[in-house]
Amino acid sequence: MEEKLEDYALNKSLQSKTGNIKVGLVGCGSMGQEIAILISKSGIDLCFVEVDEERVEAAFKGIKEQIDKIISHWGMTTSDKRAILSRIKGTTDYKKLKDCSVVIEAINSRKWVPNQPVRREVFKQVEEVVSDDCVLISNASTIVISDLAIGLKRPSRAIGVHFISPVLRTRIIEINRCRNTTEETILFVKRFVKMLGKETINVFGSPGNISTRLIVPMINEACGLLMEGVSTVEQIDKTMKLGYGMQRGPFTMADHIGLDKLTKWMEGLYNEYGDIKYKSSPLIRRMVRAGMLGKKSGEGFYLYKDGVKIEKTGSIFSLGQNLHIK
Repeated sequence: MEEKLEDYALNKSLQSKTGNIKVGLVGCGSMGQEIAILISKSGIDLCFVEVDEERVEAAFKGIKEQIDKIISHWGMTTSDKRAILSRIKGTTDYKKLKDCSVVIEAINSRKWVPNQPVRREVFKQVEEVVSDDCVLISNASTIVISDLAIGLKRPSRAIGVHFISPVLRTRIIEINRCRNTTEETILFVKRFVKMLGKETINVFGSPGNISTRLIVPMINEACGLLMEGVSTVEQIDKTMKLGYGMQRGPFTMADHIGLDKLTKWMEGLYNEYGDIKYKSSPLIRRMVRAGMLGKKSGEGFYLYKDGVKIEKTGSIFSLGQNLHIK
């Protein structure tokens, strides 16, 4: 018998719905676009909120481009694309989220800020328009969900759900509860994750979840090896890929994440734990200041041309660039 998400709703008011579950998404940047594609691909209607119409149009453009890349790699058809886009709506009005069963906060803040006031404000605005049954989710990876839930009238419905990029291919989603999160909310989210075809990883109130806390020190240590002259970017990546079966080496992973985003993760974890292993490498900070943010900017630890990764041969002292300094 086919499962329906409403079978696992928080109470009978959701169970009485006709089966047309709707998901809200606040923030539709690159990560939000990946999340939107995953949800709509699973046959679920989604409405995202952006700050202005220009951002709404940019989000749809990004979604279409991401789907086209998947199609080019034989992972989807043009018919799938039409079906996915038909389930996605964009708006600047929070009131359009009023009939959502779950709302996901996925805003792209430019800088890590203690207590996350912008995200907390998003949660408050969402709570004003949704029903008491609606589950509120944050995709932020390095915050304590309790910090966002503290201003809510019903903090028991708040939970952290970390989608890991590439969202369509990654098999897991981390669920991070806060101390107020009810078992009912957790059960609902686990069933939601199952409907998306993913496996649940349980996390108990730890900022950084499991994935980010392990990735950050590894990338920092890789930078240390590089600055010491132990080996090259390509050889360090190759060691972790071929030696330990990783999909990406630490430098390729850093470029894929985005060095600016990675720096925010590091700032958040270092602020929370005060451990030097989370403090961002000087090399990463220099690269961010130089605009070398990774794949999205065309240059990071590697060069990227037409989607192809190219090894850099310049000195580490010039951030891998072949500069002729007199």
